[in-house]
Amino acid sequence: MITKRERIKVTALVLVILPIAVCFVSICFGRYAISPEMGLNILISRIFPFEPTWSGIEELVVLKIRLPRVLLAMIVGSGLAVAGASFQGLFRNPLVSSDILGVSSGAGFGACLGILLSGKTIVVQSLAFAFGIIAVMGTYGASRRRTGTSLLILVLVGVIIGSFFSALIGLVKYVADPEDQLPTIVYWLMGSMAGASYKDLAWGAPPIILGTSVLLLLRWKINILSLGEEEAQSLGINTKWFKGVVILAATIITAASVSLCGIIGWIGLVIPHITRMLVGPNHKHLLPACVSVGGLSLLVIDDMARVAMAGEIPLSILTAIIGAPFFIYLLRKTGGAWS
Repeated sequence: MITKRERIKVTALVLVILPIAVCFVSICFGRYAISPEMGLNILISRIFPFEPTWSGIEELVVLKIRLPRVLLAMIVGSGLAVAGASFQGLFRNPLVSSDILGVSSGAGFGACLGILLSGKTIVVQSLAFAFGIIAVMGTYGASRRRTGTSLLILVLVGVIIGSFFSALIGLVKYVADPEDQLPTIVYWLMGSMAGASYKDLAWGAPPIILGTSVLLLLRWKINILSLGEEEAQSLGINTKWFKGVVILAATIITAASVSLCGIIGWIGLVIPHITRMLVGPNHKHLLPACVSVGGLSLLVIDDMARVAMAGEIPLSILTAIIGAPFFIYLLRKTGGAWS
């Protein structure tokens, strides 16, 4: 009979080994086939240089095209899953995701504005990140009252702010050049890892990793806050400060993710539920597991996106096709209950 402790250890081991294995497979997997032995040798050669037995094209495919894409998918997927799980615990609502406060719509508008005004990658990414933060600041500011900030009011204002920025996105689409800018805007909004580079990782990975690290450090307090604000305050937690930190960290993660690869839905909503089925609702185990499951899930979906058709399928299409039926199944299985 396997004990609960042993089951947790086995699950943890699988969640560590499986993403590493899938990362390696993803590097070798694609229209330009790379053998596992060659892929491993190319990676090892960057640490221990030796005489290459592969062509420059094969090295380019592994190191310059697939490796940064794999790393970006893992980092973004991990961050969105942790942010979503943290928000679900903070708001005590299983239907909350990482973009509930309008950050994705705000960042999407910023990116659309960048494409309209300049088209340069650094401008698009910078405006996306900035407007994502601005959207949540607007949500938080508009929901504040003298007696404090109600989580329910915060969510409602977030929906309103998100709708406002969605309308602005529609306006930008309306005035954009239909031959050049509009297709770029539409494709970008649907999410893609195409064109991932080490420059993108250097710019966007640090804020995602920082925000994720903060949420991981605070995971035991999220457990307490999920019992209720009064209970948390009685145990000495400054709930006002704590809510602000969690919201800021999750916002930074989501804004940076959207600025790098567009709007990717469902990861922050569905992955926490899948992970909860594996390790339980305790955030002490849930958030670290979300790092693995979130990164692994987005990586597999991105692999499907780049090989399923001649042209890449936008990520948000695949995440919705996979996520929506699974979420319906989850609701039917649990009867709408959440633990």
